[in-house]
Amino acid sequence: MPEGHTVHRIARQLDADLVGRTLRVSSPQGRFAAGAARLDGQTLTRSSAVGKHLFLEFAGGDVLRVHLGLYGAWDFYGRLSSIVPGESAWGSLGAPRLRRAVRMGEDERESPADEGGLVAGVPHDDALFPPEPVGQVRVRLATDETVADLRGPSACEVLDPAEAEAVVARLGPDPATETDLEAAGAEMVRRVRTRGVPVGQLLMDQAVVAGIGNIYRAELLFRARLDPWTPGKQVPHDVALGLWEDWARLLPDGIATGVMITREDLSPDERRLALTDKMLRHWVYGRAGLPCYLCGTPITVEDMATRKLYHCRTCQTRP
Repeated sequence: MPEGHTVHRIARQLDADLVGRTLRVSSPQGRFAAGAARLDGQTLTRSSAVGKHLFLEFAGGDVLRVHLGLYGAWDFYGRLSSIVPGESAWGSLGAPRLRRAVRMGEDERESPADEGGLVAGVPHDDALFPPEPVGQVRVRLATDETVADLRGPSACEVLDPAEAEAVVARLGPDPATETDLEAAGAEMVRRVRTRGVPVGQLLMDQAVVAGIGNIYRAELLFRARLDPWTPGKQVPHDVALGLWEDWARLLPDGIATGVMITREDLSPDERRLALTDKMLRHWVYGRAGLPCYLCGTPITVEDMATRKLYHCRTCQTRP
């Protein structure tokens, strides 16, 4: 599942290329036909993300809410703006898929692929633009120069502003959107330390803290040297606050690079390699059975609330 850093990058790409423009909105797949008809011809006024939720606000007052879930992704075609200085725009953002264009998502990049006569993200030939939809495109947002295709989301709905605010109100704090990080951290700590649920499960609860997925969960807990099965109420205040502060450090880097690099021991050269080699990026995630970088104990993988949990039984202990 795409984690919070990816959704923030999607919001920034849409802000750069579609906000302020009147959009042609369609549903090639047909499953969002009524919503597309409601939004078609409106001007997009704002693109933002909170946790794993994307909110697109239109001049008429409608808000398109998208949650990518496990399989959702956006593909971009045409002229794209760079959202990171010195870096070319990436043509796909979200969950992996066969024959995808250059993908910006959970933990790797793939090679460009020819889809529908155009390579996603490459400036277009007017004679070929817009490309024909490929596969099950739920929503297409289009201008004369740029197309954004949404596929496979778990949620895609048109809300009014009050309904959108209600969704946000149910979410925990997100470091990328909070204006007062100290107050937000205190709230996250309160939500963790009043529960008897294992902290590894709480970090995945979007009502506790927004945006953390399976990779960041495993890595944050390892960096804190905290046993994932520790009940939230047994996590010391300073350890819980440290989890928030570490999340607030890691998230901007993930947004900037498009990947989750959580090992702070990498040299500059190793870090550059980690941008393309996912096996270098993480302390424990995806390393089941391999020796812990610190103590040599084989990394354990087990299930927690139906998701795979990676941790080191030696380095990560209960307070």
